[in-house]
Amino acid sequence: MQNSADRPEAPTPIRTDLGAIFISMELSRTSWLLTSLSPGGGERMSKHTVRSGDVAGLRARFSQLKDKVRVRTGHLVPIIVIQEAGLDGFWIHRLLQDEGIESHVVDPASIATSRRRRRAKTDKIDGESLVRALLAYKRGEPRVCAMVRAPTPQEEDRRRVCRERKTLTAERIEHVNRIKGLLFAQGISDYEPLLHKRRERLEELRTGDGRPIPEHLKAQIGRELDRLELILRQIKSVETERDALLRPSEEGTPAPGSMLKTLKGIGAEFAGVLWLEGLFRSFSNRRQVAAYAGLAPTPWRSGSVAHEQGVSKAGNPRLRTTMIQLAWLWVRHQPRSILTLWFRQRVQLNGGRIRKVLIVALARKLLIAFWKYVTAGVVLEGAEMTAA
Repeated sequence: MQNSADRPEAPTPIRTDLGAIFISMELSRTSWLLTSLSPGGGERMSKHTVRSGDVAGLRARFSQLKDKVRVRTGHLVPIIVIQEAGLDGFWIHRLLQDEGIESHVVDPASIATSRRRRRAKTDKIDGESLVRALLAYKRGEPRVCAMVRAPTPQEEDRRRVCRERKTLTAERIEHVNRIKGLLFAQGISDYEPLLHKRRERLEELRTGDGRPIPEHLKAQIGRELDRLELILRQIKSVETERDALLRPSEEGTPAPGSMLKTLKGIGAEFAGVLWLEGLFRSFSNRRQVAAYAGLAPTPWRSGSVAHEQGVSKAGNPRLRTTMIQLAWLWVRHQPRSILTLWFRQRVQLNGGRIRKVLIVALARKLLIAFWKYVTAGVVLEGAEMTAA
């Protein structure tokens, strides 16, 4: 007789004794695909479609799922929802939380996917992947995915100021370049649309062959100037709102945005982007600060092969771009800063060949130094302050 100890053990079944209904939401402009795994339903995931924006239909579907589980198991279980961060923002997440439903927003780039050359991708596959990621996350598996910390409505609203200014500035550049291009085709290259006497200057212009500007061309440029002047007024209005956000508080405690403005080389726009795009968040350590801006290094080590792939670029692109620009200005305006001395010393040692690589490293160090400054009041060694 065969000993029972010699028999191969049966494969461990997949756990289906769930204590909640796990639901993933694949959001699109036309429909929402709900993929759910419920207690008592085995390993099968059910799928339902709700019209995009139909909150009442979403509530009804959740109620149906809870009723089915109660009939099968005799228990009333909670619902846990996961969705990807995307164009829909965080309003669905806030709506679910207000109704007492546990909701999570995940960074879609952190979900593990197949490495095959031709990877199958459908909403059905993505919905099941999100449910599996949510199950692993709730089991406590480390680094299975990266959940996004949703900003409050006030935090989300405040950062619109700097983002709108950037959009308006890009539109201003387009109008200026269009006006200059129209005039350059007539042999005129010394006209500046941003000057205060732009209209008077336009009347005085002559083409390269000595003719007055053609009538229809002048009318077109006049309409371009109308749009340009409107954008200039809107930029001024947005900058007024930004300056109000950075104004020191009246309670006596300095506002973090106003603290950044006291450093030489940092103006209102840089201070606004630094504070409203990143430093208003709570970070546990410097690695989290660098990772949020996408300035964390990305190593590649396998056996004897070891090299760096550059920064991850996985964080806030606006904050990362601003820090790179600010790093170049910091070297110019803060020559006695310890980080400026560190940068120049390494540039000299390497013959100036890796200035662009070192400026990224300087941007990462500066961001960490600014974080320490606004949170703990630690001033970077050698940094100069502006006059009050």
